[in-house]
Amino acid sequence: MKSKFLTAGLIAAMMVPATMPVAAQAQTREIRNDRRDVREERQELRDAQRHGNRHDVREERRDYRGAKQDLRNSKRDWRQDNRYSNYRAPFKYQQFRVGSTLRSNYYAPSYRPSWDSRWGVPRAGRNLTYVRHYNDLLLVNERNGRVVKVYRNHFKWR
Repeated sequence: MKSKFLTAGLIAAMMVPATMPVAAQAQTREIRNDRRDVREERQELRDAQRHGNRHDVREERRDYRGAKQDLRNSKRDWRQDNRYSNYRAPFKYQQFRVGSTLRSNYYAPSYRPSWDSRWGVPRAGRNLTYVRHYNDLLLVNERNGRVVKVYRNHFKWR
């Protein structure tokens, strides 16, 4: 009897975290759909202004205004969602300086930009690689993990 309750409790505990991201995906999907609706309504308004009469234009303006309001409401709901507000990461941002040493897992291939010139920096030399760390771009010596150059807030505008 106890094992059945324990098993049911474990299954329920495992299912709760799996359902949480689905709600977040639904919200972002709703925002994406609202953006599409705004684009479509804007196009219909332009068509009505080109080819329609005053009544058509007035009706399309009303629809366009309603679509924009729906998008604003969806964005507001997404911002006010406090599901993740109490999340505390087990680490915090660390600023690396020239000469700092990184562990090898910091400059693993998954953190390396694939094409250097796309990021507006010179090509990395021999035994050097670029590593993204939050918004910073670090030039790291692959052999010893030393930081050779730091580009602060390099990804802020991207």
